Amino acid sequence: MSTTHFGFETVDESEKARRVRGVFDSVASRYDVMNDLMSAGLHRAWKAYTVMVANVGEGSRVLDIAGGTGDLALAFAKKVGASGQVVHTDINEAMLRTGRDRLLDAGVVLPTMVCDAEKLPFPDNHFDVVTVAFGLRNMTHKDIALKEMNRVIKPRGKLLVLEFSKVAKPLAKAYDWYSFNVLPRLGKLVAGDDASYRYLAESIRMHPSQEELKTLMKEGGFGHVDYHNMTGGIAALHVGIKC
Repeated sequence: MSTTHFGFETVDESEKARRVRGVFDSVASRYDVMNDLMSAGLHRAWKAYTVMVANVGEGSRVLDIAGGTGDLALAFAKKVGASGQVVHTDINEAMLRTGRDRLLDAGVVLPTMVCDAEKLPFPDNHFDVVTVAFGLRNMTHKDIALKEMNRVIKPRGKLLVLEFSKVAKPLAKAYDWYSFNVLPRLGKLVAGDDASYRYLAESIRMHPSQEELKTLMKEGGFGHVDYHNMTGGIAALHVGIKC
């Protein structure tokens, strides 16, 4: 049996998806509150920058993978208008349900579906833009998922991967202290779950660095890949163009 990582723990590949699902089932109802608290609201600026770089307009087709509670889907829906389409997806039903309800509360109705990024149920060359925000690191086979994303993007279309990344060296010590001391305690206090936020901190450390992810995206079929560090590399936005 092949193995992979679940945070710092080594597990069978077949176990990772179930364990990740358990994490997000646990935190779904408090996910947005925790995002604001643990990033001091910075995640909103990172996502706004992602939407700006995507540069979608009326009539564009956008696929939001690991769309969770719907921040990006809602922002893109305002950009593409009635003639465009935004498809809101996540592998976790609890997160997707929370996002769907939030979108409906905002008066926005989008196609919403549970799907696995490694087996996307969409035709080739279909979307102008595909986005995945803070979800790639939880995927068991990132290489397969990236190839699938490439498959469904139109030629000259974009993949935008917003993810926690490798911080600048001067920030590393303080960031580690915050991640492994403050973050789990905050999770326990607000979401009643310290283990899931300990996993979050560990999963960030196991995720490819900026340059490693750039290479992985090129191997996945993207002809041009660049990245933009934000807040000292705490997060990075990778942009891949399908040539």
